[in-house]
This record gives sequence, structure tokens and C-alpha cells, in this order.
Amino acid sequence: MDGLTEKFIRSNSIFNGKILNLVCDTVQLPNGKEATREVVHHPGAVAVVPILEDGCIVLVRQYRYPIGKILLEIPAGKLEPEEDPDECARRELKEETGYIAGTIKKLTAIYTTPGFSNEVIHLYLALNMKLAEVCPDEDEFIKVETYSRSKIKAMIHDGLITDAKTILGLLMAGL
Repeated sequence: MDGLTEKFIRSNSIFNGKILNLVCDTVQLPNGKEATREVVHHPGAVAVVPILEDGCIVLVRQYRYPIGKILLEIPAGKLEPEEDPDECARRELKEETGYIAGTIKKLTAIYTTPGFSNEVIHLYLALNMKLAEVCPDEDEFIKVETYSRSKIKAMIHDGLITDAKTILGLLMAGL
């Protein structure tokens, strides 16, 4: 044994929602004692860094209820059951921005908050973009904006872009 791994004992479902499920698990610690772990189960998501021919990057501005703020982010969305992340990236990009990527490349996958959630976000780069039609979900209100790389760097530095997946996605895309 590695001296770090916790052993699952039992699980108690607390909440089952449309986006996530919350459980309270009992585990055995490496020292033999028991502890509880509150875990948010999430189906996973994608986020896309869309770069236009002129080098500008497409971002979306939307209100995020849990923090009560409007954020500027790369397009992103939840995986549907059994959905391939590559296809989800293409779908979310079109839904949120109206762009269709000629080339889509996976950059990495990240755990967003492994202290309490199993959510994984797959980060993508989208190139060779063609504008089609924006078709957000019924409950999504989004403003599509484009920025130069230098403007985005300044906004990150000035604290105007604070979303972690956005900052990491931009970094991975070579910002």
C-alpha cells in the first residue's frame, strides 16, 4: 500500500440533480480510522479556445449565478451521457459562439476541484473557424466577443478574466 490511498466503505446519496449529484462517502484512512468525504459527481465538460484567422480569440460573456457575477470565458459546456468530448467541443462551440471549427485539437484534461468533485474538463483548441449561427440553450444568455492576445493578457493581469478553465485554456493554447 502507498500509505496515501483511502478505502471506500459506504456511500449515502444526499442530492441528485440535473447537472450534479452529491454523496457523502465513508472511507477508511491509511491509518485505519474512518472519515467522511462529501463528493460532487459531475458528468464532465469541455472548454474551447477558438482562434480566428486574424489571431483574435473568441470569448463569451455570461452571468454565473453561483458567484453572482458576469464572467468572460472561453466557450464551455457539459458532456451529455455517452457523448465524445471531441463532439461535445464542436457542439458547444457552435451553440455558444456560432462558429464551426475546421480543426479541433485536444490540449489537455483537468480536474477542476478534486478536493470535493470528480469533474473533468477537456480543453480544446479550435482553428480554421467559419461563422454559422449562434444557437444557445434555452436557459443560456451569452454575449460573444473577440479580443486580441495582448488585450486578453492585460485583462488576465488586471483581474478582469478570473475563470480558471479560461486562463489555463489560453495558456495551453500559447497565449
